[in-house]
Formats: sequence, structure tokens, C-alpha cells
Amino acid sequence: MLYIMRHGRTDWNERHKLQGRTDIPLNDLGRQMAREAGEEYRDVHFDVCYCSPLVRAKETAELVLSGRDVPIITDDRLVEMGFGVFEGIENSFKIPDCPINVVFQAPEKYTVPVEGGESLDELFGRTGEFLREVVEPELEKGKDVLIIGHGAMNSSIVCQVKELPVSNFLHTGLDSCKLMRLK
Repeated sequence: MLYIMRHGRTDWNERHKLQGRTDIPLNDLGRQMAREAGEEYRDVHFDVCYCSPLVRAKETAELVLSGRDVPIITDDRLVEMGFGVFEGIENSFKIPDCPINVVFQAPEKYTVPVEGGESLDELFGRTGEFLREVVEPELEKGKDVLIIGHGAMNSSIVCQVKELPVSNFLHTGLDSCKLMRLK
């Protein structure tokens, strides 16, 4: 079985700042959410957890799986989508014509990334490679796999597993520390 979860809250989430690959830690609420998720899902079996190398995902994984004998393995292909020069921007939706908003409003039209950013093709390429090379062999062995990551990165995985078009990219999103069963 394949499961996916988004990291707990951060100060940047609270301020509506675009995090991307900026390595922001969980805040106290995020840590509490992760601990509560650990309790809520303690009876769900996981053989292995793969997570983003960013601290907010790693800390979420450690808190959710605390006291359990589940290995946590980071993989660079699970890092959040790169938002380039727009990482750290606050309330981008209040800025008329802000080009990064296309990712969230009409993802199928985000064909050229912003300066220093990542395209959806690149995001889907690296997460698709991770699914094929790491997850599928584990599932074929009957393993229960948990992925802990980020909003956009997780959405790319959900779209690929459920064979959804890019236009549904952000309609697949997860609330922080909520578990989704994919297959």
C-alpha cells in the first residue's frame, strides 16, 4: 500500500509565504500536528518512510513515526518544487499578475518556469522517476510505503499515481499531517 502525507505547519505557512526549497522548520503547531498524526495513524502499518530532505518534512516524519521501528529515508527527488525568485514572497495572490500564481491557478499553463524555478515537467519527471525506481519495486514486494513531503511535490505524485491531468494538479492537495491512501 502507498500512503502520502504533507509536513506540519511552519511560520511561513502561517504568513502565507511561498516556501519551495527554502528550508523552513516546523513551528510549535506543526510539531503538535505531527505528534497528533502519529497517534491518529499509529495503527496504520508502514514498512518504510521516504521523505524530502527538507527539515520540515524530516521532522514531521520523525514525530509521526516516533516509537515505531520504521526506517526514514530521505531522497532529493522528494524536495519541494522550486519557486525560484518567488520563494519567500508573502501573499502572492494579492499581487496582480504575479507569474508564480499560474502554478496554483492554471497549472497547465505553467510551461516556462520563473527565474530560478522548476517547471512542472521537471517536477513530474523527478517524482515519476522516484515512483518507478523506488516505490513500485517496494509495492511489488508487498511493502507498505509512506511518503512525507510537500504540497506541490505531493500533488505531482498523486496526479501520476491516479493518472490525473496537470490541470487537476492542486485539486489533489493534502492538508498538513493528513494521511492519504493512494494504492
